[in-house]
Amino acid sequence: MRCFGHGLVLGKFYPFHAGHQLLIRTASAQCERLTVQVLASSAETIPLDVRVAWIREEHPEVNVVGGMDEAEVDFDSPAAWDAHMAVIESLLEEPVDAAFTSDEYGAELARRLGATWVQVNPGRVAMPVSGTAVRADVAGHWWALPAPVRAWLTRRVVVLGAESTGTTTLALDLAEALGCSWLPEFGREWSWLRPGGLSAPWHTAEFDLIAREQARREDLAARHTPVPWLVCDTDVLATTVWHERYVGGRSPSVEALAASRPPALYVLTSDDIPFVQDGMRDGEHLRGWMTGRFREVLGAQSVPWVEVRGSQEERVEAVLAELARHNHESGARRRQWISR
Repeated sequence: MRCFGHGLVLGKFYPFHAGHQLLIRTASAQCERLTVQVLASSAETIPLDVRVAWIREEHPEVNVVGGMDEAEVDFDSPAAWDAHMAVIESLLEEPVDAAFTSDEYGAELARRLGATWVQVNPGRVAMPVSGTAVRADVAGHWWALPAPVRAWLTRRVVVLGAESTGTTTLALDLAEALGCSWLPEFGREWSWLRPGGLSAPWHTAEFDLIAREQARREDLAARHTPVPWLVCDTDVLATTVWHERYVGGRSPSVEALAASRPPALYVLTSDDIPFVQDGMRDGEHLRGWMTGRFREVLGAQSVPWVEVRGSQEERVEAVLAELARHNHESGARRRQWISR
């Protein structure tokens, strides 16, 4: 039996986690209708629309709305409360019968709304997680993050390079070292599937297909990786270079998709190892040009990148050292938060 007509859950959801899910499920079970308000500020790094989309995906049964709330968070200040309530009430389409919170501020919120306060998971005993704890240690609270949140927070390491320069081997070894998933190259799979096989002329539309499918698989893998890392054997940016090679010019559509999906780090495998023919490769004579073109493309974009040479052990160590350095610099810039 549902106790209330219209319930309210609100918060920053910065980020959305299992504690929020418990709150929403509990409120939804007790209300005929439930509104979830996502209240963000311009000082926060996760966009409002992203947080709204997370909750809508996980809880399609509730009404999710978002708004910007720049008021100071001070529960002892009547003026701050007035400012917050102006935003909260502007987002409500009808009066509220019950307000559901975990924290004590729910009593004052409910009083101001003329509603009943229902406290869920006080002290966070039933679900020991909070937004503050997640922001301080994303990896340590990875278990508490729903799939779409994991996908957004996962940091991708992309290995790319010319034919027979060890990209796949390095991707596999890096994934093992990081304890994460890895994603193979869809373009190689398509080379076997495409009409006409390897000998048929290539077309721009094929590279659009390859790029979109590679991106789709990356997003899917990021939802399920066991840690906040994903290693990719190539990506959409690499596809732009392969388009140049096989079609003879640049692809604005593939380049646009690549620009919208920056990873955490690019790793270029040098052509300093012997070429090995595996039955699909035809570019030994182009390895030098391809490697040089990858350097140009990587140098023209903003994502950090490193070129690795030498033995497999040396290559892995070089990437791990670069990741450690980059993580240290990122942490100094943004303190206890993992950025994309």
